[in-house]
Amino acid sequence: MRPLIRVVTSAESAARDEATIGAGVPSRALMQRAGAAAAAEISLRLRDRLAHGVLVFAGPGNNGGDAWVVARALAATGVRVRVIEPVPAKTLDAGAERVLAIGVLGEDSVDMLSHAADGGEQIVVDGLLGTGATGQPRGAIAEAVGAIAQSRERGAVVVALDVPSALDATSGAAPDFGVVADLTLSFGTMKRGALVARKNCGAIAVLDIGLDSNAHDDAPRLIDESWVAAHLPSIAPDANKGTRKKLALIGGAPGMAGASILAARAALRSGIGMVKLVLAPESLTAAQQAEPQALGTVWPTDADAFRRDVGEWADTVVIGPGLGRGDASRSLLDLMLDAWNGPTVIDADAITLFEGRSDDLASRISGRPIALTPHPVEFARLTSMKPNDVLDQRFDVGRSVAARLGATVLLKGVPTVIFSAEGARYVSATGTPLLATGGSGDVLSGIIGTLLAQTGEPTTAAAIGAWIHGRAAERVPTSGDGVRGPSLDEVLDELRDGWSLDARPTRYPVLVELPGIPAR
Repeated sequence: MRPLIRVVTSAESAARDEATIGAGVPSRALMQRAGAAAAAEISLRLRDRLAHGVLVFAGPGNNGGDAWVVARALAATGVRVRVIEPVPAKTLDAGAERVLAIGVLGEDSVDMLSHAADGGEQIVVDGLLGTGATGQPRGAIAEAVGAIAQSRERGAVVVALDVPSALDATSGAAPDFGVVADLTLSFGTMKRGALVARKNCGAIAVLDIGLDSNAHDDAPRLIDESWVAAHLPSIAPDANKGTRKKLALIGGAPGMAGASILAARAALRSGIGMVKLVLAPESLTAAQQAEPQALGTVWPTDADAFRRDVGEWADTVVIGPGLGRGDASRSLLDLMLDAWNGPTVIDADAITLFEGRSDDLASRISGRPIALTPHPVEFARLTSMKPNDVLDQRFDVGRSVAARLGATVLLKGVPTVIFSAEGARYVSATGTPLLATGGSGDVLSGIIGTLLAQTGEPTTAAAIGAWIHGRAAERVPTSGDGVRGPSLDEVLDELRDGWSLDARPTRYPVLVELPGIPAR
């Protein structure tokens, strides 16, 4: 199994380039590798549009140099190529590639910006601004961004090199006036900003250009299908309900049985042997009618009852879905933490009940395999942060918290980031806006609870669970808007059939690819 690719900031991307150059690979060779790989992907993916020509926008920096390589490579295969050069090349490498490209294209194939829309090309390549650019485009670059937008409105497919121009490669911030791509071809690494601003990037493919794999080994790793397949626990042919493990789901305060029902259904579709719902009396009957495969018991009121009904039965406990925040819910959470020392998933209201008391939580959960699964608002409550600050720091903010708690922390969002207690970081970028609905987190907790019961390892369970959860949403058939209409029932149906994984390597030079998520 090949190493997972890294998710990097703009500075980390530049440092990896420099490390590769320092190891003896000329910077211009990297440019040529990037441009050639991008041209090959364009030829393969957009073959039916090549006959209508390609319009390449080349900026003044090394991203523009990549674009000149793309233009030369496509023209060399007989494709009609025009290049728009809004600003002259400013780097030596870009200037050298410009000379080579014009030698193949001819001077008459380099047009003024005012002629950008004249040729009727159906493929537009954005090589204006690279990963180091920030802020609003200005002057001729801004005009070129506008020309790309006009071409896309007329039906052209826009291909961005590394990141869409004007997208901040670190934060994902995108000014009102920036390129929106249908396909982004990223070189060597996945940029943080591309995962945050998926609507600007379209489908994303990371291409191998021979970067030094030892640079920035500390950067988060992007989970892919091959990794999930390699780490997913197998179910033996002679398995029984005991060897497939038993999961207790504690929640379901009055009026909130639905959360536990969703978690139970997700666990059953994830391969758990047995599920027991531990719910408030008012919720238990309705929950068992809705999910008859689950056992049931009411909330225990003392340690002896907990040990008898839950502790001596379960392999793993999930607490939080529909738990509520009242005094009875708080007492139940305290009882569970005192009486149970096994693998645990803490979710939803169980996190909120420790609002502003992360140190108290750390002392209560010490010494057991734990996964916390907060969304950004729950994480903000736990740490006394502002939700927007959590989002701005999503790739880093959970690291110190996971270390202090001695637990895995899964921060839900776009993308989801998983932090281990030991400092490792994983990123899951699967999913669609279909998951942006109440109950989605309960489904995730059922998946992770099953995997934790079967592996005993919270970080692996959380990482696989997040990826599978998102993949199930991607598998839901959609039409029209793609978000309105389908529900979590469809996600659960796809989860049932979504555990067949392909462990084969991707097609070289593609290291990983993500589908487009259209903005609606």
